[in-house]
Amino acid sequence: MKRHVWLAALLLPLALVGTARAAMPAHPAIHVTTMDGKAYDLAAQHGHWVIVNFWATWCVPCIAEMPVLSHYVASHKNVRAIGLAYEDSEPADIKAFLAKHPVVYPIAQVTLDKPVKDFDEPRGLPTTYLIAPDGTVAAHFLGPIDAAKLDAAINKAR
Repeated sequence: MKRHVWLAALLLPLALVGTARAAMPAHPAIHVTTMDGKAYDLAAQHGHWVIVNFWATWCVPCIAEMPVLSHYVASHKNVRAIGLAYEDSEPADIKAFLAKHPVVYPIAQVTLDKPVKDFDEPRGLPTTYLIAPDGTVAAHFLGPIDAAKLDAAINKAR
């Protein structure tokens, strides 16, 4: 069974190639409730760079990336982040995971049946968007990112 799930995970992105997607809005919105019960509104972050990171507890590259993103946010005053746990796990399981892998930015769960409407469904994890201070998408990354990639994207978008 596990081999079939693994194979499906590899083939799913190939099956999605060429499927029509609606264009992202110029100023995408996110309205979610974080794992600690607080409301999060991307528009409230206007004036800051925002890292929007789709991840999952079962995604090894996502787990490796989390402390990198956390350190980046902690060391850059004008950068914020929101982690979107893209999975159907029980919220208690995600909270337990976060207790073992803490980050300095808020985390919200996005279930497969209730995606964030203004963002494309991730074609792989991690998927990250860099939102510019004016609220536009400055960069989109598929796969793990690091400080150098974020710095380059920010410098390019300035």
